[in-house]
Amino acid sequence: MDYKFGTMKKGAKNLITDVAGVKVGHVTLADGDIQTGVTAIIPHGGDVFHEKCPAASHVINGYGKSAGLMQINELGSIETPLILTNTLSVGVAFDACVRYMTGLYPGIGWNEGTVNPVILECNDGFLNDIRALNIKPEHVYGAISAASGDFAQGAVGAGRGMTCYGLKGGIGSASRVFEIAGTEYTLGTLVMTNFGSTADLTICGDHVGQRLCGKPEDAKGSCIMVIATDAPLSARQLQRACRRAQSGLARTGGISENGSGEVTVAFSTANRMRPSEPVWNMTVLNDGRLGPVFRAVIECVEESIINSMIYAETVKGFEGRKRRSINEALKGIR
Repeated sequence: MDYKFGTMKKGAKNLITDVAGVKVGHVTLADGDIQTGVTAIIPHGGDVFHEKCPAASHVINGYGKSAGLMQINELGSIETPLILTNTLSVGVAFDACVRYMTGLYPGIGWNEGTVNPVILECNDGFLNDIRALNIKPEHVYGAISAASGDFAQGAVGAGRGMTCYGLKGGIGSASRVFEIAGTEYTLGTLVMTNFGSTADLTICGDHVGQRLCGKPEDAKGSCIMVIATDAPLSARQLQRACRRAQSGLARTGGISENGSGEVTVAFSTANRMRPSEPVWNMTVLNDGRLGPVFRAVIECVEESIINSMIYAETVKGFEGRKRRSINEALKGIR
């Protein structure tokens, strides 16, 4: 597909991992009725519990079961890997993340505070037998241990069983590089797509969905959007960036239906929030210079959503149900 997304410069890999230190890993379960998985996002390569990243979240539409968002917005930080999985596996992912973190840091819950796992979800129950509860703790550990700077997109990890615009969705990513006051920064996004009516699908302004489907169908579903940047942003500024994700979502045709859970989490790797320090000295961009940040969020979210479809193959799953890849669906109509 030869569409051009936005005007900004892309990162070297056009992945969220173009932000230095960020890593992503998957565990994919693909066997007949089982079409699901786990995706882990590691914020940086250091001690994430004692060197927390400034963070924020924004709920565009709250039909979802994610965990950890309340404390993110209260304290403005994240302290664990971000775990993506299916809706009914939030509990096991939460438990596994707690066990992973307490194994690394013996002080958690004793002479230090407890821990706030961040678990994000979409419902993959069309292609996956979600009631079978096939996600186990070892899949969460496996996704974390597999995390690296290079990772697959499409029908992988937590995105394995997802549907986007009536076609095969999944995991997508993109990045942008921009300059503010003579300093170059990178911003990247990773999305998990499970929403939308085929007729609404729009790619770079091209209403391709209308050529695939006569009229809009039920557009409910969910989309998880994770933003990472090395630009020095405060938690308040990161929440402003989170809100711009909706514009990227809308560019692809998303309308945030009643039964949708659109959730955004953003973090910055530029500063560290260390519990041992009585005062945090952090560099923060002037609000008046945030234009490139907001534009990067919009462009990255838009492209990430479409990438989640472009990189996904056709998948047949639970009870023989099938979702075609966008590449297969568009053959012969362009």
